[in-house]
Amino acid sequence: MKTATGTMLIHNGQILDGTGSDRIMDGAVVVESGVIRFVGPAREMPPIAEDAVRVDANGGTIMPGLVEAHFHATYFNIRTLEDLDIKYPVEYVSLLASVNCRLALECGYTAARSGGCLFNVDFWLKKAINEDLIPGPRLAASGREICSSGGLMDWNPEFRKIGMEGLVFIINGQDDARKAVRALVKDRIEWVKTYPTGDAASPDINDHHTLCMTFDEMNAVVATAHNHGLKVTGHCRATEGIKNALRAGYDCIEHGTFIDDETLELLLERDVPCVPALYFEKASVELGKDFGLSQRVIDGHQETLDGGIESARRILRAGGRLGMGGDYGFGWNPHGDYARELTFFVKDAGLTPLEVITCATKTGAEIMGCGDEIGTLETGKLADVLVVDGDVIEDIAILEDRSRFIAVMQGGVIKAGRMAPKELTNVTVNG
Repeated sequence: MKTATGTMLIHNGQILDGTGSDRIMDGAVVVESGVIRFVGPAREMPPIAEDAVRVDANGGTIMPGLVEAHFHATYFNIRTLEDLDIKYPVEYVSLLASVNCRLALECGYTAARSGGCLFNVDFWLKKAINEDLIPGPRLAASGREICSSGGLMDWNPEFRKIGMEGLVFIINGQDDARKAVRALVKDRIEWVKTYPTGDAASPDINDHHTLCMTFDEMNAVVATAHNHGLKVTGHCRATEGIKNALRAGYDCIEHGTFIDDETLELLLERDVPCVPALYFEKASVELGKDFGLSQRVIDGHQETLDGGIESARRILRAGGRLGMGGDYGFGWNPHGDYARELTFFVKDAGLTPLEVITCATKTGAEIMGCGDEIGTLETGKLADVLVVDGDVIEDIAILEDRSRFIAVMQGGVIKAGRMAPKELTNVTVNG
């Protein structure tokens, strides 16, 4: 991805640097050739060139670009599980995914970590974004997901005589697990997504307390993935499924819904981050009936919502790490609503705005594996910056309103917001 040339000054706003430190009032950020060279009080700012580009924060907030840590670019207004594997061909899925990527960037998300995708679209999205062919967040790509036969993601009955090849690898045992990971290695993805447990969406066969993979299968996935430099994550709701994932060596936990003392100790010992993705549960409870979800399914989502809030609080209060990502792409939880996850964690889960912003920037970048490049406003890092017209500490819901964004930057290039040029091809950049 190309970076801006010249010098830029971002000023006249409070700075939230993403590290968890207190805000800097009347702050300034100086960017040179797309890299941050100064962050601090405006009165301490070094001299800058007269021709520097100036971005006025209008008394608002200067902060790192947001990181969506559970991003499904290839999901598009899913209403039933079957929409995921037989609704559209890969060509149309790719087009829809590119639209979702642009939307994420416009919503202030300058980076994202995939939580699973259809076909192998994510890898090619990442390539297109990095080569500036399409706008979108910096992307850590995953690929087709891994689930045991009869598990949560294996819903097509045998009589249909169709597989799940566009969405998941269905495995039976360790050999199948290794074979699936090796196929993903060839796809050149970074994250292997698995399904150790079920979900409230499948109350009759694979509910949120059901295990959908054996420990041996999970261990085989991790050993093979790590051998090739890939990371592993998993959809983990049931307590035993979370434990199995941690014991097997997973690099991240998705959801971590029902965590007990032993599991929390394991999580902290290994410093494994968790992405609760709880706004999906809230939306399922509040809007599920409008989309045909049964009361039984809705009740299950309420249980996972309550359990997930408690587990997320426990993890953060104990010194663990949470990423922010809302499992968007469903009809009742559509792309574009990403920042509702942040508001939820403040207003419903009781976290402070500063805690949530740290989770949505610094921790998200760490989960992606690029915390040394992005995620905080610190000298030497890339200028992935979000400039907001308003005080997000006083009202974090401002981040839900794209019209409040003055500038969304990647490497100092303004890609979205009020200051974005109508045609990005006119922006002066270098390789």
